[in-house]
Amino acid sequence: MNRFFTLFCLVIVTTFFSCQFSENIYINADGSGKMEFTFDGSQLMQMAGDQMSETQEKAIDSTFNFKELFDAMRDSISKLPEEEQQKLKRLEPFSMHMVMDPETSKMRFDLFTDFNKVTELQDMFKAMKDFGDITGKAQANEANNPLSMFGGDSSTTLDYNYDGKTFMRTAKIIDKEAYKQVTDSLGQMGMMFGSSTYKLNYHFPKRIKSVSNETAMFSNDRRSFTVEFGFMDYMTNPEALNLEVILED
Repeated sequence: MNRFFTLFCLVIVTTFFSCQFSENIYINADGSGKMEFTFDGSQLMQMAGDQMSETQEKAIDSTFNFKELFDAMRDSISKLPEEEQQKLKRLEPFSMHMVMDPETSKMRFDLFTDFNKVTELQDMFKAMKDFGDITGKAQANEANNPLSMFGGDSSTTLDYNYDGKTFMRTAKIIDKEAYKQVTDSLGQMGMMFGSSTYKLNYHFPKRIKSVSNETAMFSNDRRSFTVEFGFMDYMTNPEALNLEVILED
């Protein structure tokens, strides 16, 4: 188990470049549902070609729960500083589906969790940042850890609300100076993410009356929609993807 966790840490930190990101939310009639954060690194796998095949000989298709994984590593985790233990604990509600196949050049990671109500949803970026803060300490240069770019708890907030009629996604920069320092420090890393996109895919139990973002693309049954945004545009201005979704009666 520890060996698999080490492989996962290495892959997740070194393959975030050139990924396509998707935030997927599925809401049931009673307000419960599932949230899934997907990052697709197949483009990087194709670019790596034979080099990736040499380091990853066999295909991996595995699903694991972070709580079960951390339970198996309880002795090692107990030796970590309390702050890092708390970061790991915040990941316990999540599961991960990891697919890597050198033959088909497929590389995809799905981080997902169920929820009883929309207000329980966490900012997936912050969950990944907690993970990145820990894995980054194993890197020779923490600045090379792309997960470290995600906004910290002190500079941004992201809240979700749903009352059966209206859904709200509200990101807010609460410390503009601190957040500007993060985005200004991206440098070459920002350039590497230049072609990546961030996509919202939201699914509702009723037909959608309106979405505040004019670029929203609706499904045929009008119960779901997609909004796509440049990844770096989103990282520098997270409030740009704030949404109000009104459902039909």
